[in-house]
Amino acid sequence: MSIKHGLLALLERGPAYGYQLRSSFEESTGATWPLNIGQVYTTLTRLERDHLVRALPENSQGQRPYAITDTGRAALAVWFSTPVASTDRPRDELAIKLALALTTPGVDVPAVVQTQRVATIRSLQEYTQLKKQAGEHDTAWTLILDSMIFRAEAETRWLDHCEASLVRETVKAPTHDAPVVDGVVTEHREASRP
Repeated sequence: MSIKHGLLALLERGPAYGYQLRSSFEESTGATWPLNIGQVYTTLTRLERDHLVRALPENSQGQRPYAITDTGRAALAVWFSTPVASTDRPRDELAIKLALALTTPGVDVPAVVQTQRVATIRSLQEYTQLKKQAGEHDTAWTLILDSMIFRAEAETRWLDHCEASLVRETVKAPTHDAPVVDGVVTEHREASRP
């Protein structure tokens, strides 16, 4: 997620100081990705350095609001008009974990899959419950929940596929007691599932 562009989008609504930006961001995204106030101020400093925002005079409470610049508006327009590439997203930790589990001796891979499935289904139930509680007019929050629900459903289908593939590979794999003639396994026997 680009905090930089998120803050620019919020500043497009009007000048705001750090705590207002954090509250607005969390309000807009249903607090799905809470922001650390330190991240907000660090990002504002970088945006100011890059001339994408400018600091305004402090208000009577000592808070310094920021305003988006024309350069910032141009950067925001580019962000909105550019699709998110898969390479821009963080690594898929689950795929990496399963790949490494398959190649690491002693790992109970079906247990790894099952543990993930339980967690994913629990998340899916939570997202579905949150969607039921969401107001009809909170379109932004509802769309975020839809995204999370679709992702959880896709992950569950992928885990089903992983489990089926593991079963197929286990069935094809030779057992230790399969007959060997001149160093060649002569038949495949169904191995018990690990």
